[in-house]
Amino acid sequence: MANYWLMKSEPDECSIDDVLAAPNATVPWTGVRNYQARNFMRDDMQPGDGVLFYHSSCPEPGVAGLARVASVAYPDPTQFDPTSPYHDPKSQREHPRWLLVDIKATHKIPLVSLTRMREEKALEDMIVLRKGNRLSITPVEPEHWHYFADRVS
Repeated sequence: MANYWLMKSEPDECSIDDVLAAPNATVPWTGVRNYQARNFMRDDMQPGDGVLFYHSSCPEPGVAGLARVASVAYPDPTQFDPTSPYHDPKSQREHPRWLLVDIKATHKIPLVSLTRMREEKALEDMIVLRKGNRLSITPVEPEHWHYFADRVS
């Protein structure tokens, strides 16, 4: 049985349009530097899981598209690159600290803004809407996934 996830990305770094334009509409989800989010990728995400592609840190944050997990977790190469903003000098190639999964975009949807999400009774239990939540990756219940998936035309 597939799991579902919400994954946040800043659209000026990687938007749903950027992923759809990438080869095979797939990108590596680099730069995650939170242990709980890393553990979701390492322990729980499987190829085929559904992803709500969420634009964050922008004028109008919200869910902008649908995607699928396209790989198992593997080491994030940016942790070893001293020119990367995601470089981690304490991470070792033999024991990488940070992992990523590849994400394959499947659909762009009309943006469902954070404001609108907060107004929807059907979404009130989403983790992303909880006060103080700042995780870049959160699990999503099947009914919440379907709320967004039903917007695909």
